[in-house]
Amino acid sequence: MLQNRPMSRRRTGNPKRRMSGKPKTKADRNALDILASKVGYTGSPAHKRNPGDFGLIPPSQPREGKTLCDGAGIVKRLRAKALLKEGVRRGMVSKQKRQAWPQYIWAVHEGRIPLEAILENAEIGTYHGYPLQQDDPFYDEILRRWKSE
Repeated sequence: MLQNRPMSRRRTGNPKRRMSGKPKTKADRNALDILASKVGYTGSPAHKRNPGDFGLIPPSQPREGKTLCDGAGIVKRLRAKALLKEGVRRGMVSKQKRQAWPQYIWAVHEGRIPLEAILENAEIGTYHGYPLQQDDPFYDEILRRWKSE
């Protein structure tokens, strides 16, 4: 029998995450541009308090322990998708891949809020994202890398 337990707060991200190196050649940058043109953004009701124009079903369903995009000021789907694509173009993608798609993509909103997107559908390359918590080991790394681009 399953017990009803409150969901514990996620303390850190996946410790197995590894970011690819910075693009070094024109071919590297071209490959990232092509990948950026193909990735899609779906969003997740678990990371939204207000559905905005994300078209989520159910409209919103934030879960305890999940970081919310609303708190990071991302209320438009178009902005979330643009950040996802910019993260790819900058090479802020994971070494881990599933069916040629990076498992993770990182970006920074307003120069100060690190975001992580995780592959949701490896058949078509769609992601959903969320702000990283400050105690996540990748938080500072994402900020440093973004600012160095």
